[in-house]
Amino acid sequence: MLGVCYYPEHWPRERWAEDARRMKALGLTYVRIGEFAWSCLEPDPGHFTWEWLDEAIETLGQAGLKVVLGTPTATPPKWLIDQHPDILGYDAQGQPRKFGSRRHYSFSSRVYREEARRIVTLLAQRYGQNPFVAGWQTDNEYGCHDTTRSYGPEDLRAFRLWLQARYGRIEALNRAWGNVFWSMAYRSFGEIDLPNQTVTEANPSHWLDFYRFSSDQVAAFNHMQVEILRQHSPGRFILHNFMGYTPDFDHFRLAQDLDIAGWDSYPLGFTDMDVLPCTTEEKLRYAHTGHPDMAAFHHDLYRGVKPRWWVMEQQPGPVNWAHHNPSPAPGMVRLWTWEALAHGAEVVSYFRWRQFPQAQEQFHAGLNRPDLEPDLGFFEAQQVAQELHQLSLSPSTKAPVALVFDYEADWVYRIQPQGQGFVYRDLVWHFYQALRRLGLDVDLVPPGASLKPYRLVVVPSLPILREAALEAFRTAPGTLIFGPRTGSKTEALGIPPQLPPGTLQELLPIKVTRVESWRPGLTDTVLWQGQSWQVGVWKEWVESGLTPVASFGDGKGAIYQQQNRHYLAFWPNREFLQHYLAEAAQRAGLTTQTLPEGLRLRRRGNWVFALNYANHPQTVPAPANAHFVLGGPTMAPYDLAIWVEE
Repeated sequence: MLGVCYYPEHWPRERWAEDARRMKALGLTYVRIGEFAWSCLEPDPGHFTWEWLDEAIETLGQAGLKVVLGTPTATPPKWLIDQHPDILGYDAQGQPRKFGSRRHYSFSSRVYREEARRIVTLLAQRYGQNPFVAGWQTDNEYGCHDTTRSYGPEDLRAFRLWLQARYGRIEALNRAWGNVFWSMAYRSFGEIDLPNQTVTEANPSHWLDFYRFSSDQVAAFNHMQVEILRQHSPGRFILHNFMGYTPDFDHFRLAQDLDIAGWDSYPLGFTDMDVLPCTTEEKLRYAHTGHPDMAAFHHDLYRGVKPRWWVMEQQPGPVNWAHHNPSPAPGMVRLWTWEALAHGAEVVSYFRWRQFPQAQEQFHAGLNRPDLEPDLGFFEAQQVAQELHQLSLSPSTKAPVALVFDYEADWVYRIQPQGQGFVYRDLVWHFYQALRRLGLDVDLVPPGASLKPYRLVVVPSLPILREAALEAFRTAPGTLIFGPRTGSKTEALGIPPQLPPGTLQELLPIKVTRVESWRPGLTDTVLWQGQSWQVGVWKEWVESGLTPVASFGDGKGAIYQQQNRHYLAFWPNREFLQHYLAEAAQRAGLTTQTLPEGLRLRRRGNWVFALNYANHPQTVPAPANAHFVLGGPTMAPYDLAIWVEE
């Protein structure tokens, strides 16, 4: 199904009924409203103007649309900030973040928790049983604009309490953090400060616990809202709209409280802004389409965060917030929509119904222009709606390949990378792109998830290896490939007593005795199966009784294997991974193919989707007797085809 984001408070009331009628005629089912409306609902403390929202919901519902109502906690009003300035978050330099945009609050503010509880309760009590309200969205884009972590007095107070609950006694914290080093021992939790603004780097264990604390604060804030909505609005779904790669809090943990994971898909802006890293050549080639793996990676991530997932905001035209904001190529809004459905999305919702001619997002296109006329995205959404009306989508199924993704790993390598080039996001991206270019479908799963359904499992890196993850690796029947620094840290961010890869040595008898990080241009050679590969960024020295299956130029082991488990003791680039993973996949019984530039595949049940991101026609890699349900053997630029796999 399709939906749209709508802001009735931006438009005259006499326009609402016509907008609703046109939404329904376009083929839309869901409409999200209200997530930024606090000052319209409560313009003065305790003075509420519910009537406009009552009318908006009634108007949309009577037109046959299902309303997703947002809680307005991303934008506390000015009067509330003036009354309680301690609501504001603080940046890492210790300066308060002022009113005038959005997300101007700290998750640790006690006053804001109660004010958020109050407004969410009032909303849920008033609209929780409304027949036109199908579900709820909590807040909006947690973590956007670098707002997960705050460094103010309220955050310090809450952090000290969190540490006391975690460690119990200050002696336990001192031992865990290694505070005998540099005379950093504390006498009480009340002596601990936040880890910012130290002379040189703060204790990495201190930072990691602050990252964990900050993530927990987001989850607790969301949990508070969910409990209220469950109480007053039973039977309605609850979702949140996550963003493109935003690793500052653990989405897997937060989503345990949700029914649906939503995410906001802006392929052009994400490509331009390096949400996942793209070369200059890729940015030019895919300026009007987005990188072919950009949206797909996030679809697979959020399907892993929650089996039910939506695209809550789909880019319909140029955006306003990237460094450069080109227009989507003709056909791309349609292609992006179908790609999300191919990956299993229940709903694709476009942002927004109509372009607003004022304020920060006036250059952000909508399905309609500011003058009410349909924009280009309108007609592509209309085409998808018509195509969906004629088709019955095959059920979504698990992929044959799993990629273990860990938010905590991102935190570890941000805190202590041991080399500027070691970025967890980039390493994951190399693995994911290599798999996609082989025509393989991928599930992104958290550490500890069951790996029994998968023939191939890749673990780009998992520095902190807990028992649940180790047990999943122990019982995985498929091929396991571990990247560098897996098992390299204890939970307190120290070196394991048995050296890396820590407890993974139970499954792979290797020991990493030294590591190197290299600047750009410094490389080594990996010799594998008679071929030579230039690699850089990271190298590990390994001791083992196993004979390596690949070696560095100096003769040291580069890849080790025992049974179905492989370990890469270096930073693998995408080109090497395409060859290495192709062989591993084939040995695991999977069929691979090297796809041409700009072409990607995705399966949904027994339907195969081919998506052409290229600016030229491409031949569909389907059998000669394929039964096409959409398109045909040749795809035009920015087109797609779907056929049934026998």
